[in-house]
Order: sequence, then structure tokens, then C-alpha cells
Amino acid sequence: MYRSLFPRDLFAELDRLQREVSGVFDASPAIRGLGRGGYPALNVGTTPESVEVYAFAPGLDPATIDVQLDRGVLTLAGERKGLEVPRDAKTTVHVDERFAGRFRRVVSLPDDIDPNAVSAAYTDGVLHVSVKRRESAQPRRIEVQ
Repeated sequence: MYRSLFPRDLFAELDRLQREVSGVFDASPAIRGLGRGGYPALNVGTTPESVEVYAFAPGLDPATIDVQLDRGVLTLAGERKGLEVPRDAKTTVHVDERFAGRFRRVVSLPDDIDPNAVSAAYTDGVLHVSVKRRESAQPRRIEVQ
């Protein structure tokens, strides 16, 4: 009886619909929210001293990556060139999943960052951006006398 009222395909369709609807309402990538994904994939975390952003972007020329920090918003932008695959009348591409083209990712940062203490390094396809927090915002232990 259960199967006749609720076929498996119905549950699969409801699951797909739920993913689509939640994708529409997801917040933009931020420290306190989930992102929709995109290129490059990001990991964002905090320490008591800094905010750490990792962008996984293999195959880029570091000179073409644009990193900007403006009013608490970190922007990573650039362009990934496509692969030169020889294509002629006899060539058929079945799957082409590698992202190529311009990209832009934006991350909202907390209010206690120091915009003058930012470093960025690109190593082995990973862009690491570190933004220090202001000294006054860092936790400290106060001795009681």
C-alpha cells in the first residue's frame, strides 16, 4: 500500500525540488553563512588573531589574480584560460567539466579586521589570503590583583 501511494520517484523528485529551492535562498559566501559554490572553491576560517581564506584554483598565473579588500569585503577575481584541445570534424567531446573563464568570489569579513595587515600567497594551486584582526579586538587575559 505504501509503495502504491508514494512511489520512489516521487521522493527523488521532492529531494531534487528541495535542493533547487534551498539553492535559490542560500546566502552569498560569508564567514557566517554557506555559499552556493562556484569557482574557485573556498575555505574560510577564523583564529583569534586573523581571518584565513583559502581559494582552490589550480592552473592560474598568480600575476592574473586580483585580490581586493574594501570596507570589510574581500574580493577574489581573475580568469582561468581554457585548455587547447584539438577539435576537428572527427573529434567529439563527451564531458568538459573544467571551468574556464572569468571568476569573482566575494567574502564578507568581520568588523574587527585590520585592512592594513593583509597578505596573499599562491602556492600549488591554492591562494591563501590572511587578514589580521586589530590588536584591540584580540582576546587577552587580564590579571586580577
